[in-house]
Formats: sequence, structure tokens, C-alpha cells
Amino acid sequence: MGAGAQIGLFLVNALFSFYIFVVLLRFLFALVRASFYNPISQFVVSLTNPPLRLMRRIIPSVGRIDSASIVLLIVLQIAEIYLTAMLQGLTPPLPLVLLFALRELLVLLVYIFIGAIIIQALMSWVAPMGGGYHPVAGLLDSMTSPLLAPIRRIVPLIGMIDLSPLVALLLLNIALILIRNLLG
Repeated sequence: MGAGAQIGLFLVNALFSFYIFVVLLRFLFALVRASFYNPISQFVVSLTNPPLRLMRRIIPSVGRIDSASIVLLIVLQIAEIYLTAMLQGLTPPLPLVLLFALRELLVLLVYIFIGAIIIQALMSWVAPMGGGYHPVAGLLDSMTSPLLAPIRRIVPLIGMIDLSPLVALLLLNIALILIRNLLG
């Protein structure tokens, strides 16, 4: 593969990965009802509004699930896979691409939760010293609470230490293993 194809592959992966990440954040923020007045939420909304506004005319939401976001995520992931394959001179079959796209989106979803839990834990160590509020803290709490709350009911505090993030990280890594093996 020549330098031009490598650069093209890098740009396709970088741009699609970034936008898929942002659309997935938009979906998660809506699902957990995160504050859309948060500056980070406003950034995510402003980046994702143009295609989603058009898609919502055709694809209605189902309860709290933003169906347009899910369709956009799948379409973007399929487009990334096909463009990547074309740059490498391959043409994979659509069923295989669809399965791989779903797998990649689930893996990204798990990694977002892993990252959110780790960042939240790090901020909990640093934030008490600084005493200020950071816009990320509210979003992280909104995102991780639905995952950590059931674990906190089962795993007690040990002294002043909350082990629920550790248990959640273990479960999320098990989920990664299962996703990769079942959809491998």
C-alpha cells in the first residue's frame, strides 16, 4: 500500500471514528437525560444536529431511544468499513460488514463507559483538592450512575472507599471479551 492510500486510510479512520464517537455520546446523553445546557453537551449537539435533524423527519424515536442516532451510527460505521476496505482493495459482503459494524459500535460503547468511569474516579481524587466544579463531572455522573447505582446496592463501602467503579470495570471488560468472541 502506497503512502497516499495510507494517508487516506488514516484520514478515513480518524474522521469517521471521531464523528461516530460524538454521535454515540449524543445518543448516550439523551438516553441518560444528561444536561444539554452543559457546554460539552452543546458542543456534541451542535456537531450532530445537521444530520439528525434531517433523519428525525423520517425516523421517529421509540420511547427514550433516539432511533435516528442509532441509524446514523450504523450508517457511519458501515461507510467507514467500506471506505477502509476499498482503500485496501477489498470488497467485503454486506452481512459481514453489518455484523462487524454492530460489533465495533458495541465495543466503542463499552470503551466509553470504561473511560467515563476511569475519568470520574481520577476527578474524584483531584476535585476535592481544587474545590471547583468542572462541566465534565456532571456529564460523567449522568452517564455512569445508571451503571454504578445497581452495583453500589450490592457492593458495600469498605471504609470510605467505593469499590463499585472497580466492579463495573471488571464487568465491562468481561462484556468486551464476550462481544469480541460472540461477534468475532
